Amino acid sequence: MTTNAFRLASIALGAGLVFGAFALPAFAAGDDSSTTPTCKKGEIYDQKTKKCVKQQGANVTDENRADYAYSLAKKDHRYAEALAVLDTMKNPNTAEALNYRGYATRKLGRTDEGISYYTKSVAMDPKYTLVREYLGEAYVIKGQMDLAKDQLKTIKALCGNTSCEEYRDLHAAIVNPSSL
Repeated sequence: MTTNAFRLASIALGAGLVFGAFALPAFAAGDDSSTTPTCKKGEIYDQKTKKCVKQQGANVTDENRADYAYSLAKKDHRYAEALAVLDTMKNPNTAEALNYRGYATRKLGRTDEGISYYTKSVAMDPKYTLVREYLGEAYVIKGQMDLAKDQLKTIKALCGNTSCEEYRDLHAAIVNPSSL
């Protein structure tokens, strides 16, 4: 490859990396929280229209609201706003919404309150591995390693192995509690 051809290839690769980074917010509905665009306070990302809309009165599904709340909490660390979005749900008593409420309250330092939401979520869907991971992490925070390890065993049984993300993340938290 000539020097000029190499330079052109490098420039093209670099441009692809730069412009690719700007394309992240355009991902379709159903992607994880890391690809959901962040809206201004008081707005919610509508997966159907693919734009930010006013949180109150928006014709957005409860599932969309729960997913956006989780994105606010997980990606942007906007825990209080995530709780406010969850408060706008018509039916906030789903396994996912309770899990996300538990996550946001735990991250706000209200671990016992978070555990109460996690246990309600587990009661609704005992096979929901993400809530078991977060419940285990809450137990790690409280120093209740036996309960955290119980959640780890359950996740292993549900996943059928130790390679699923929920198992790996909870295992890492048990090994290194300061990571939480």
